[in-house]
Parts: sequence; structure tokens; C-alpha cells
Amino acid sequence: MNLDLLKALCETPGVPGHEDRVRDLIRFEVKDLFDEVKTDAMGSLLCRRDANTGKSPKKVMLLCHMDEIGFLVSYISKDGYVYLQPVGGFDPRNLFSRRVLICTDNGDFKGVMNPGGRPVHIATPEDRKKIPEISEFFIDTGMGKDTKNHIKVGDMVVMDEPFIEIGDKVVSKALDNRIACWLGIETMRGLKDAKLDVEIHVVFTTQEEVGLRGARTASYAIQPDIGIGVDTTLACDTPGIPEQDATTTHGEGFGLHVRDGSFIADKALVTEFDALATKLKIPFQRTMLRSGGQDGAAAQQAAAGARAIGIVVGTRYIHTVTEMIHKGDLAAARDILVAYLKQA
Repeated sequence: MNLDLLKALCETPGVPGHEDRVRDLIRFEVKDLFDEVKTDAMGSLLCRRDANTGKSPKKVMLLCHMDEIGFLVSYISKDGYVYLQPVGGFDPRNLFSRRVLICTDNGDFKGVMNPGGRPVHIATPEDRKKIPEISEFFIDTGMGKDTKNHIKVGDMVVMDEPFIEIGDKVVSKALDNRIACWLGIETMRGLKDAKLDVEIHVVFTTQEEVGLRGARTASYAIQPDIGIGVDTTLACDTPGIPEQDATTTHGEGFGLHVRDGSFIADKALVTEFDALATKLKIPFQRTMLRSGGQDGAAAQQAAAGARAIGIVVGTRYIHTVTEMIHKGDLAAARDILVAYLKQA
């Protein structure tokens, strides 16, 4: 398993609207895997592999979003404190005392993020109970009043945490959704010598975390027959969560995504993937979410519509810097995508 690639993807900054560094990395990795690679007006990377037979082959589209949750600089005080606006969904309880990276056109700057208010030694009991709003957090760059000479409103901010392996798991910020970028690349490597009857479009999309935006425009351009949203999902198989809310369990295979707040998967596709995974003994678990969404919904609803499904990987502690996946679940997701595209 090419974990060096996953590490590089996760540690490369790229929040919604600022995915260019991730896109450049992916473009380098896929240069020999497709017949055409281009960037659209939204910044999504559209990669097409032609079918080996047929004048009007079926189009299968894999949607793999590049963006991670993060922030944009919204204000810099006269003393150099940097304030933020989020791009993506954060729980403020996970933002205390974080190391961050501010990415500018002229270089990257490290900082620390904390909420305003009294530290623990002088905090009142009421202070300690309060969960600050995201608007109360600020970044201290250590540069004081010189901060304005280096950082501008609109610059990207990401968490500054390393990718690590622990046991059968990997932990990183941005596994949502760099695992999909990894799967898009590694699936095509698994198909490099295969003769295919379908036209494959792997699209590395932008701005999913703020509304499936890149996926919508790319899906209208491609108008696929089948759309496969490749993403993370919850793995709440941890203490304090009722069993019925676990969604997925680590180590039990990829997630065959049936529904969420944005779409209901095509029933026949669910049956087809289920049968194929069962036949090939690729471990999987059916998944549903009460809310949330993913790029497969954009493919399903574009133009005249498409049959759609989600292939997902259960992720613990999602939307934090400690996102965790099981290596076996990631491998299972890759294996089912390769197997499906070979026979589609």
C-alpha cells in the first residue's frame, strides 16, 4: 500500500477554493494514467481514460474531492492577531491550543490558535464551562505588528499536524478527503493494463466541504451514466456512542453508501456492488447517514441525471486533526473500485 502518497496528500494544504497545491501533486501522480487531464473553471482536475471498444461507451465518473476543512484569514488586528472565517464544518471544542499553518503567495507561516479570554490559572468557574464561538479564536504568529507585512485577508489556514501510522491505522488531518484522492489514483494504477469497455472519468473536485460546488459543475460537463462518490464516512465505533449510531466499524471493510442527507443510492447499483464484493470476498458494510452529503449527489442530479452510489471509508474522529482510518478498509475500497471498473 502506497502510504507515502497518502502522507503527501494529507500534509499538502488545500481548503475550499485553495486546492491548487493538492491539484498539482495529483497532476504529477496521474500523468501516465489517463488520455486527457485538464483543469476546469472551478479548479477541479478532470481526468479521462478512453474505453478500448465502442463508439458511445458508458461513462463512469469517480468523484474525489480535494479540499479539507480549514479557514481563511478575515482580519488582522493592529497588534498582529489573525482572525478567521471557517470553510467547512468545525466543532469549536476541537480547536483549542492548535498549531496552524498560514499559507500565502509568498511563503507559509506557523502560528498557534486559541480563543480569547483568561487562561486556566485565572479563569473563573463560568469561564471554564464556556465553549467559545469560532469567531472568538485568533492566531498568534509571533511576528506582532509585522504580521500585516506577510499575511493578507483571504490567505488559507490549515491545521499543522503530521501524518502518522499506529498499529493497523493511520492518523492525520485531511483524511477527509485525501483518501478519495488516493483511491482515485491507486484505482487507476490497478487498471493500468486492463482492457476496459467503459469511459472512466476520475474527477478531483473542489469546494465539496462548502456545498459540492466543484462536483456540480464537473458533473454537468461530463454527464456520466454512473456516478461514484468516493469519500469518508463516520466510524463511531468508540466509547460513549450507542451501537446503532456507529455507522461503520473499523476493520470490517469499505462502506457501501446507501443514503445520506444529499442522495439515495441507485438500488440496482447497491445490489451489484454487494454481489461483486461478496463474490470476490472483499469485506464491506452497508452505510447510511441521517444528514450530511457527498459528491455522488452532484453526479446523480446533474443535467438529465445519473445512477449514483457512494464508496466510503469509515473514519474515526472526523473533522479533527486526529482523523483515523483502518488500512484494511482503505485497501478494500480500492479493490472494489478496481473490480467494478474492470467489469462495468
